[in-house]
This record gives sequence, C-alpha cells and structure tokens, in this order.
Amino acid sequence: MEIEELTTRDQLKTYFETGKYPTQSQFSDLIDSFTLKEDVMTNREAIILANRLASIDNAFIYYFTNNIENLKFPIVISSQDEEDQVITLEETNSLRVKQFLLGSAPYTFKTKKISEGNLKETEYYGLEYQLNQNYFIYRLFGNNLNTIPEGFEFGKLDNIGLPIQISKGDYGRRINVVNTSVKFVNKTEVSIQYRIEAAGWSDRYRDEDTVTDHYDIGDYLVFYYNADLRKTDQSIQCDIYDEDNGKLLTTGYLHAGQNQTSWNGGQIVEVRNARIECYYSAGEK
Repeated sequence: MEIEELTTRDQLKTYFETGKYPTQSQFSDLIDSFTLKEDVMTNREAIILANRLASIDNAFIYYFTNNIENLKFPIVISSQDEEDQVITLEETNSLRVKQFLLGSAPYTFKTKKISEGNLKETEYYGLEYQLNQNYFIYRLFGNNLNTIPEGFEFGKLDNIGLPIQISKGDYGRRINVVNTSVKFVNKTEVSIQYRIEAAGWSDRYRDEDTVTDHYDIGDYLVFYYNADLRKTDQSIQCDIYDEDNGKLLTTGYLHAGQNQTSWNGGQIVEVRNARIECYYSAGEK
C-alpha cells in the first residue's frame, strides 16, 4: 500500500478533496507533529525556538517589580496596524519580564484602571520608566495620590524598548501633591526644550507651558534644557524668575557650537509660579 505523507497544512486541507481518507498511521504522524501544552521541549527544540525569538526586532516592554504584592498595573499599547494590546504588570519579585509589542511604531501607552494592593497609610508605589536613553520619568501613586489615573499617557517612545520598574516604599508620612505653574518664553530662533525633576517625580521634555504635580517630600524643582547649538555661534541664557515678585532665581547657560540633552538649568525652591526666559547672551543677537 502506498503511504502518503501529510507534511504541510495545505496538503492536509486539500487531502480530503481528493476523496481519500487518512489512514490511522497518517493520523498518528500528524498528531505527533503537533505541539501540545503539556509537551516538554527537547534541548534542540528550545534552542531552535530561542534562535527564532532572537530574530524578532519588534519594540518591547521589559519590566520588573519588587514588593508590590497584589497590585495590578495594566497598560494599553496602541499601534497603527494592530488591535490594542494589554500588558498587565504584576509582582515579579525583581525578575525581569520581557514582552514584545504587536504592530509597528509609533506606539501609544496608556494605563487602564489600576487595581491597588494593600498599602499602609504611609506607603506608596513608585513608578519609573524610560522613554529614551537620556532620562527616566518618576511618579509616586497609591493611597491619597491619584497621580496615575486611568488613561495616563506615558509619552512618545524613542527607544526600541520601554523599561518599567514598580516598587513599594514606606515614606513614614502622608505625601501630598504640590503644583507649580511654569511659563516658558523662548526669544531665540533655536528649538529649546526643558524638563523638570523633583523628589520622587520627573517629567518629559517640552517646549510649552506646564503645571507640575510634584510632592511635598521635597518642594524643589531642578531644570534641564535640551538644545542643539552646533549650527550657531550665539550662546543662549535661560533665566528662571518667580512670576509672583519678578525675582531672578537661577540661570542656565547653553553654549554655542554644542549639542546637549541635559544642560543644567538650576534649581528653585518653594515657588508656585515660575517663568523661564531664554534669549541670546549679552552682546549677541
């Protein structure tokens, strides 16, 4: 009897159209070719699979969490050519978890409703993530800090990977949000962005006005500037004022001929309304 091997899906689909019926041996071979949930891969199969995975060049999220217990932190990832993908961050006991993203860039990352675990009155979760290689973004949340509501946007991903870390800490006191209004005025022709950091809090680069939602565990703001001055021979000075009384608080210098992603802009303390003014340094127009 002639033995016909069914080796591909197309062969299997068209086999019955010929009026033939698979023999028991053919069915047995077919079942043996399936990979079932309870099957344990051989070392050879595992290596083949690992090599296939290593060739994936999609963007990815990799995260680890520590001591967050039963916190559930779902993130919705949207792309132009795939349905929304939901990845839920849970306790990993400091082990790193990597998940590839469906579709292609650009991606948007938003939180769904977070299911908080059990927190003491002075305990809070700390979120840390990195949109590009130059800086991290920090947030505290939990208890009275509703700082990461449903729909919170992470920002634009400039890397192929989005690292995220969530931990829990006891701060020994109740933490409250403090707001500072920041007005940005750029009097130059150079594109300038600024970024702000505080205790347990930091934000993305921007070139528009903003209002911070930092914390009273450290009511200070540290400023950084991002600007490319390689095509100009004019240096730039960025002054920060107290908008309420006009007092000059700090000054940052952006030097001609240089490209920096973190020019030091100085620090302000306990200011509710600030104004940044960037202009060409004295003697330069």
